[in-house]
Amino acid sequence: MPKKEVLHIHPFGWETDPEEERYKVTTLDYLTACTYTHYTIFFRLDDADKPKAIDVLKAGLERTLSQTRHLCGTIEKDPAGGHSFVKKKDGTVQFVVQWLDAPEDKSSYPSIDDLEEAHFRSTRLGNLDLWSIPPMAYGEKEEAHPDNSPVTAAFMVNLIRGGLVLIIHQHHYANDVMGWSGLTHQLAENCKAIFNNTAFPTWDPSCLDLSRLIKAEVPEGKKIDGPPTPERHPDHRGTVALLFHLPKSKAAELKRLASPTDDTWISTYDAFSAFIWRTVSRLRAPIFKPDLSQPLFWSEAVDMRRRMHSPKVAPRIQQNVMFAALSPTAPVPQPTAAEVISEWSLSQLASYIRKLTNSVTQENLDQALSVVATVRDKTAMNIRINAHPPMSILQTDHREANITAADFGFGRPLLYRHPMGDVTEGVFIVYPPRAGAGPDEGSEFSITYEKELAQTLIEDPEWKKYFEYRGVEAGDTLTLPN
Repeated sequence: MPKKEVLHIHPFGWETDPEEERYKVTTLDYLTACTYTHYTIFFRLDDADKPKAIDVLKAGLERTLSQTRHLCGTIEKDPAGGHSFVKKKDGTVQFVVQWLDAPEDKSSYPSIDDLEEAHFRSTRLGNLDLWSIPPMAYGEKEEAHPDNSPVTAAFMVNLIRGGLVLIIHQHHYANDVMGWSGLTHQLAENCKAIFNNTAFPTWDPSCLDLSRLIKAEVPEGKKIDGPPTPERHPDHRGTVALLFHLPKSKAAELKRLASPTDDTWISTYDAFSAFIWRTVSRLRAPIFKPDLSQPLFWSEAVDMRRRMHSPKVAPRIQQNVMFAALSPTAPVPQPTAAEVISEWSLSQLASYIRKLTNSVTQENLDQALSVVATVRDKTAMNIRINAHPPMSILQTDHREANITAADFGFGRPLLYRHPMGDVTEGVFIVYPPRAGAGPDEGSEFSITYEKELAQTLIEDPEWKKYFEYRGVEAGDTLTLPN
């Protein structure tokens, strides 16, 4: 067993904190996945620098937790309805340090070079239980339900040969990916100040003010029963997450290919999204045999931080400030399966995705939250993509997280991953380019896909023109190339 030290850290200045602080779970938080997030940040680091890095991370976390105060405790029911993040004066947050870099453990645990050679795939880590704090590994589980007093956050440092792996666990109610990015950049700046003995960065207290996303509880007599708690659709098959790379030059080529001839603007995101949707639908259709005259389900997470305008929000605002563009409910006519697969041009499909994204506004988010406020059990309103039938997609774009730009003083991250021990069908993650991998290094994509069909995607001639296969990111690797 590796050496491990479990610490319980207080936020900086806790001695003068109130006996209890409560930060309301917003109406919007209930719509996100009811799970823990599991972010894994990789650093290259010499052995001589590891002790100081641990001390800096511990002190940096103490400072950061005094700012991101909703992370310091548990989620609890409120007497008047709803839930809150509850911080107690003497409460602590778990901080685990684990040593996986002993010479005798060379064959047991990967080095930073081993991980880099494997494109930092989560499968190269091995058993994810080793790289997480129970029960906070990713996955739909009862421990994450807000009625069960789930712990809000925990942190872990794994020392490996040639590097350091920082694990950040949070309940998804506490942060979406850009909230986590804001937390991580704040942590990095606090660590850098400690490392260099310079002034600490500022923290905008409005980052904890989510009042605009909280709708008042309606009287019990006016509440309605919402949909049942979503469950995994029975038609899903065994799934793996496949890792692909889209070079910058190939992304530019796809954008040229998908650009409309009428000078209508589309983004690179629209172009690669249209190509991905078309390709995987074409390859899956012979197996799942959808009704080609009916729409397929496409959804995407949309960061609202840049879309809030009255007033604008702080860039590092915490919790969930995102909304989902859902093809069945968006005010944009949906393409049929036949149109997605072949009948529409790629530019038509890319233009559809642009219209879908643009349809998400502060105003329609506000309207949606007013409806959610009337639902009796809001915990059942969470998004669960694998409750939808096979061929349904939820894409989440992480490119703006920009974690490799975060300077922790002792180093900058090479990249990060979100490991999934339990692979959720239908989730597509767009990762930012990794640091220092060359001028043509582009975004990476974790695409959950039926294992029995994986080889057809990996070897598809059209797909291979643009996307480079980098191995199995999560799930059973047997019979698939790595």
